[in-house]
Amino acid sequence: MALKETIKDLPDSPGVYIMKDKKGEIIYIGKASSLKKRVSSYFYASRKPSPKSDVLISHVNDIETITTGSEAEALLFEASLIKEHKPRYNAALKDDKSYPLIKITTNERFPRIFVTRGKKDDGAKYYGPYTDVKLLKIAVKILRRIFPIRACKSICKTACLDYHIRLCAGPCVGKISEEDYNEIVRQACLFLEGKKEELLKCLFEKMKKFASQLEYEKAARIRDQIKALTTVVTKPQRYRAIDEIEEIKRVLNLPKVPRRIEAFDISDIYGKEAVGSMVRFIDGKPDRDNYRKFRIKWVEGIDDYAMMKEVVYRRYKRVIEEGIELPDLIVIDGGKGHLSSACEELKRLDIETVPVIGIAKGHETIFVHPVRKKLSNGVENKTSPIILPPASKILHLIQRIRDEAHRFAIKYHRGLRRKIPSESELDNIPGIGEKRKANLIRYFGSIENIKKADIKDMLKVAGMNKKSTQSIVDYFEK
Repeated sequence: MALKETIKDLPDSPGVYIMKDKKGEIIYIGKASSLKKRVSSYFYASRKPSPKSDVLISHVNDIETITTGSEAEALLFEASLIKEHKPRYNAALKDDKSYPLIKITTNERFPRIFVTRGKKDDGAKYYGPYTDVKLLKIAVKILRRIFPIRACKSICKTACLDYHIRLCAGPCVGKISEEDYNEIVRQACLFLEGKKEELLKCLFEKMKKFASQLEYEKAARIRDQIKALTTVVTKPQRYRAIDEIEEIKRVLNLPKVPRRIEAFDISDIYGKEAVGSMVRFIDGKPDRDNYRKFRIKWVEGIDDYAMMKEVVYRRYKRVIEEGIELPDLIVIDGGKGHLSSACEELKRLDIETVPVIGIAKGHETIFVHPVRKKLSNGVENKTSPIILPPASKILHLIQRIRDEAHRFAIKYHRGLRRKIPSESELDNIPGIGEKRKANLIRYFGSIENIKKADIKDMLKVAGMNKKSTQSIVDYFEK
């Protein structure tokens, strides 16, 4: 019954399926363009009898799946998993002359990767064989997006197309050092040899090293590699939100489980109608009755940091005055600047024992503010940024809380915008459309500030050029 439910919930997407017996041992690994259709076909009553399939199905007790972006990706994952686990029902393809292989050269200064047939005694590394040459060529291209290894037969004198479309790191033209290039080749070999865990561990260590050295761009590039290599097991699993917040305590080194989490966001499009939001989560679930919205009162123009200060101060000044229980964790939508701004106001209110984190969009880096050297229980607070793997459940929870604060702020902001007229003097100026008008008001904060601005300042605004800037100057000089 449980197996039928598992099959029923399988996704209609490409990927790899992993069949296990009653002991939990992997007995067969296969790929599919549609996991749902392929796995279901094994259990059709109308299925054509096959001694091998009949024996296999009689031993299947559980099925897990790994989704991929395409069937070609599934081909690579299938091969690496088979090499890693060696399931007894996967027949080995022994005739290397008949099937395609992946070859990585070793006798060149900058090794290259390509599809070939037949092994040679040339010291190169061969992977496979595979069953579908067309699919394999697509798969190699996908592999090169993760590990940009050259494929051209000769050393190029100028950067080739592969470099420009990010399929090659450009070693021929000095775009990468020989040491760093060889490291990429080594990583690709680990993957093709089925040593995925070793590879991911290596990448995680590098990512943490770059993050601790504040080299966030390098850390982000490795994070993207990890994201491409990290797949999601879609076998139905039940996770309790309480388990996730307990894990947050461990990862962030908090003094206690963050049962009460409050998150803040600012929405400041057009400046004058800037708003802030606060959402509250209890045991990992939204507590909508205790959401709060703030219309910015004290800040003129566009200053996200000052707005965050205002919202945080107003919230916790009221918390203190009304004797409301403080949260176990505060989440700020933003990076180090927003986080520091919020913490300045908490210090001003003498609230220094509540842990505060910021999560920056895009890189999804988590910053933990060292409000005090030690928390009340003597535990050292983390100061280095934290980069969690893309599949992390606790990252997903923090993102969900952050995104809910953002959604609530946007909803409030749009409601206010609908109540005010959208016309302005800028509508009368030729060449100033809605986008330029929005960018100008966002940059300067008001029409009065635009009137006072000079051409040099106006040209700093996104979308503005000399002609449109001159039109504004001429209009207000009339």
